[in-house]
Amino acid sequence: MASSPDLSRVLPRVLIVSRRTVRKNKFVDFVGEYHLDLIVGYGAVPVIVPRVAGVHTMLDSFEPIHGVLLCEGEDIDPSLYESADADADAAGALSPEQLEAVRRLHPSDAAIDHEKDSIELRLARRCLERNIPYLGICRGSQVLNVACGGSLYQDVEHELGSAAVRHINYDDYDGHRHPVRVLPGTPLHEWFADDLSADDGGLMVNSYHHQGVRRLAQRFAPMAFAPDGLVEGFYDPDAYSPAEGKFIMGLQFHPERMRKPGGSDEFDYPGCARAYQEFVRAVVAYQEKQLAAAAAHVPRGALLPGSPKPLLNKEMEKRRRAISRSFSLAKDMYLSGGHTKPAEQRDLEAGAEFLESNAAASLSVQQEKRLKQMGATVRNASGYLNSLKVNGGREAAARALMAEMTVDQLADLASFYQTMGKICSEVLDRKLQAFATAETELVQICRTELDLSSSPELTWMTSRRGDAAN
Repeated sequence: MASSPDLSRVLPRVLIVSRRTVRKNKFVDFVGEYHLDLIVGYGAVPVIVPRVAGVHTMLDSFEPIHGVLLCEGEDIDPSLYESADADADAAGALSPEQLEAVRRLHPSDAAIDHEKDSIELRLARRCLERNIPYLGICRGSQVLNVACGGSLYQDVEHELGSAAVRHINYDDYDGHRHPVRVLPGTPLHEWFADDLSADDGGLMVNSYHHQGVRRLAQRFAPMAFAPDGLVEGFYDPDAYSPAEGKFIMGLQFHPERMRKPGGSDEFDYPGCARAYQEFVRAVVAYQEKQLAAAAAHVPRGALLPGSPKPLLNKEMEKRRRAISRSFSLAKDMYLSGGHTKPAEQRDLEAGAEFLESNAAASLSVQQEKRLKQMGATVRNASGYLNSLKVNGGREAAARALMAEMTVDQLADLASFYQTMGKICSEVLDRKLQAFATAETELVQICRTELDLSSSPELTWMTSRRGDAAN
């Protein structure tokens, strides 16, 4: 595995869609850790896209995307690819009885997850449109084929009608192997060259699936076949050059699970890890190409998205921290109602000093607006503190004065304020009543005037006055 990546830069992002299962009567999303270990080990960051309703509509929020790895999951909805073989011989199509038998035999895999289908097909098509590196393992290879117009066997055992190969073994998930024939001149042949059989280019692989590629999409070339003729690996020859950021590939078998017995982390063949190594190599190159393209359209000195932040010297870093604390305190005061310690009040001055010293700097309209907002927060916080001090002082003085009063004096004072409150309430009620009466009279006058203005006599009088004036 590669050495630790250089953490001084932002690492490329590889999206991986989770799979949903039920644990303790609740849905749980998960991704196989083998995949995550390999992605991290070769220098990329796995970003898990949760299989949650609605995620397919917000894939733009996961940008930038430098690579996509799709792996295990349920069967793909047949309606997404059946039309691709609508004109083909339907003799191999499964009967309702056979479909029911498949569902009983593969209950966890034969269920359809429409949300996962939608998320993964959209990601696959985005990769194909923008040449984003894509690696599909097992279901991920089937998604890739369907996204390009290919079709699938709904059940290999029934539709191929061959018992020559066992593609799934529920009793020995990791240990199960079956042979494949690797084609010369393909990436797979290059990765496993030292371990292929000299007679037929054979290789023993792990697999766990009951579906597979029926008709391979036109843009792809096969890399390996099982003895029953099932495609076990394919790629796009026009989109394969890891050093240039190009990688579009699907593997039906599981190279990540091909480990030696006894819980060992050692692979059956060195070529098993090459799929992930070359994939991440393409992901890194793709990110570098994207940054280079963006740099050509960014003003000099601007910071590119995903680029490392420039380092500050100790003095500048100290000032940055002080300013950041000042604005943070202002925010906390606003949310908490202005309660701060005396020592914290001095820290507020750093924000004001920063705004004053940068008033003449060359700022954009948006930056200037943002700074004014931040300054207003600091100033309002300071003003609020001063008002609290004044009110606090008055309250303390009142308490001290009343503490020296006798019980009778305090009772008289309370009675006085109660009487004043009652008088105030009565006067306010009278004023409100007078206002309401005046408003009612005004409305009545307006209605009377309106009725007069619309009467025939008033209309005739208005007309005569107009004639006389002329």
